[in-house]
Amino acid sequence: MDKDKLSRLHDLTGRVAIVTGGTRGIGLAIAEGLSAAGAKVAVASRKADACAQVESQLRATGAEAIGVPTHMGDVDAVNALVDRTVGEYGRLDIVVNNAANALTLPFGKLTVEAWDKSLGTNLRGPVFLVERALPHLEASGNAAILNVVSSGAFLFSPWTAMYATAKAGLMAMTRSMAAAFAPKGIRVNALAPGTVDTDMVRNNPPERIESMKNACFMKRAAHPDEMVGPVLLMCSDAGSYMTGQVIIVDGGLTPH
Repeated sequence: MDKDKLSRLHDLTGRVAIVTGGTRGIGLAIAEGLSAAGAKVAVASRKADACAQVESQLRATGAEAIGVPTHMGDVDAVNALVDRTVGEYGRLDIVVNNAANALTLPFGKLTVEAWDKSLGTNLRGPVFLVERALPHLEASGNAAILNVVSSGAFLFSPWTAMYATAKAGLMAMTRSMAAAFAPKGIRVNALAPGTVDTDMVRNNPPERIESMKNACFMKRAAHPDEMVGPVLLMCSDAGSYMTGQVIIVDGGLTPH
């Protein structure tokens, strides 16, 4: 392989991506990474002001980007996200399902409402985003779906059971989608982060945060930017023969 071909492996010029939960934390890092690699990016989040801010931030770097307020628990809003993106850019090549709801309740206190809210955002929304996007991904020629799951899908997670359950379900959907979509030229993979320095993690009590950091062999939380390399691998031509896989990026947490 010559240098020119090597340099093109992660080049996303001309491709269009949707990144849900893209206004902070891992999602923002992914949106920035895809933009830097040349993609046009539609960033989705529940908050309109956050979407507008990230849209401006990405455009200031010379990237093409739009912010689309979207609640992943609302299937109509999810459909509108795809329609707006394709209406703006004329195509869709990459879908990154990153948005998540960290709602947690202990066993014995579970409610139907909480269950529906958790799985609606964490599992149903991502699945139906792909459903709406599917015709456009089929037409891409370079399509990739990336589902952001969690190392919690592999661990005992009694404190975050609904979240872990949804992420495990999304991991199963990743494999099912990969098998179904391979003949359509669409690759589907998943990223399973461990403890990452995000708002979701910072919302825990200090002692819980320290416990989460020390649970892995590397004894620290990841910076969100440390997720970008694996994401680019799975979303670009660098991962052209990879589908149905889960890359665990957790500092050595899961093998414990």
